[in-house]
Amino acid sequence: MRFPRRSLAVLAAVALTALAAGCGAGDEGSADGKITLNISTFSEWGYGDLLKEYQKLHPEITVKHNRFATSDEAKEQFQTALGAGSGLADVVGVDNSWMPQIRKYPDNFVDLSSPKVEGRWKDWTTKLATTDDGKLLGYATDIGPQTIAYRADLFKAAGLPTDRKAVAELFGGDDATWDDFFAVGEKFMAARTGPAFYDASASVATSWADQYEVLWEDPKTDDIIAGENKDLRNIYDTVTSHEDLSAHLARFSEDWVSAFQKDKFAVMLAPSWMLGVIKGNAAGVKGWDVADVYPNGGVNSGGSYLTVPTQSKHPKEAQALAEWLTAPEQQLKAFKSTGNFPSQVKAQNSPELQKVTDPFFHDAPVGKFLTARASAIKTIPYKGENYFAITAAFNDAINRVSVDKTHSAKESWDMFVDGLDALK
Repeated sequence: MRFPRRSLAVLAAVALTALAAGCGAGDEGSADGKITLNISTFSEWGYGDLLKEYQKLHPEITVKHNRFATSDEAKEQFQTALGAGSGLADVVGVDNSWMPQIRKYPDNFVDLSSPKVEGRWKDWTTKLATTDDGKLLGYATDIGPQTIAYRADLFKAAGLPTDRKAVAELFGGDDATWDDFFAVGEKFMAARTGPAFYDASASVATSWADQYEVLWEDPKTDDIIAGENKDLRNIYDTVTSHEDLSAHLARFSEDWVSAFQKDKFAVMLAPSWMLGVIKGNAAGVKGWDVADVYPNGGVNSGGSYLTVPTQSKHPKEAQALAEWLTAPEQQLKAFKSTGNFPSQVKAQNSPELQKVTDPFFHDAPVGKFLTARASAIKTIPYKGENYFAITAAFNDAINRVSVDKTHSAKESWDMFVDGLDALK
């Protein structure tokens, strides 16, 4: 799962705030002999019922769940507590974009390697959480294969196909490209029905960027190369030159949330976890559907991990909880609850997942579609220590042009490049 990212100042080792203290590692034990484990996550991971189930299976353990509203809030507390050396939960849910920082400080996290979990995940998933010397610092909870979600009713008004198979072919089918995507947008806008084609230019740009292995930093040196990378510049120039297709919104802003009820756009590039967000924001809107197609085949957007900090007083029990929560059976339950697509290979291949449909999207076989998009993921971007900050700055550059409309595309790009110097 991944939610909006904003530039965060580097947080020094400072005294813990009340927020940090409120989700610290569990006590040694209670008077009745029970062990208390704290787990922290953000947004919605579908753990409410699962944690109750775990406590029934393990009556000797009490689990306390601290859930931050956004990943930004969770990361701020995470960095503060990590720097202070105390204040982290026994099990900490992290966004995959945090993993470079975690790998840099492996002594602060328990090595979760275990024969019990070997083969659970595809290699690219575990690679993000594995140190050079083979320590596994996180159990993957979910990944974010993307599909195209669309308003069938708005497509019909624009004279475009509405059947999900025909829509997939409209976008290019198995050979879909980004040129095809923008061409469909031009056809839609030519009908002049009112709504924009897609919601947010920055989301289109970053989704496209996630299909490249090397854009932001040099994998060999970790030097920042984003400013001179020709592929990234092409993505930026292409997206900012198609502002006529955009609703000029920033995802997760108030305007973006309200736009779902006002027919402001017809298409979203939607990771699996975004389907649940669409359902929440577009409650009562009946036109949404999902097509099994994506430009250049597939891309992963987001995904999270469970880590066990060495601060935990109960690392063995914490690891057992993380292992159980990321088992195939639990991942399937979380998917049905929230739309977070399982990272587990066994869960992805299960007949149960293939049968999952979603009434909100006209009974689209979302389990089957997302599995197909997951299998089409061929490239995972290299994420160095500055990945989070660089991509946040890139989003800001797009938004200055598309949302704020305060700068030209050239001016905003130059600001982005100049800002990278501060990270070097």
